[in-house]
Amino acid sequence: MYITITLEAYGQKADIRIDPEQKISMGLIVLRESGKFSGGETPAYYRSKQVEKLVSAYKTFNDEAIYDGDVLTAL
Repeated sequence: MYITITLEAYGQKADIRIDPEQKISMGLIVLRESGKFSGGETPAYYRSKQVEKLVSAYKTFNDEAIYDGDVLTAL
């Protein structure tokens, strides 16, 4: 099962389909490797639009209760 979320970082925005057992930081890594994002360091925290809280990039999407359709903004 996969979830689709939107990641926003460095003035860029992209949708990604990812396994919810992956760490949140992997989302940005995948986008960089695919050429959809460039620049900047990997953020340690994101703000979740659905959950309305800060989430750690070093936990999984499931750990942080990130579900399909969420928008994560890098801090």
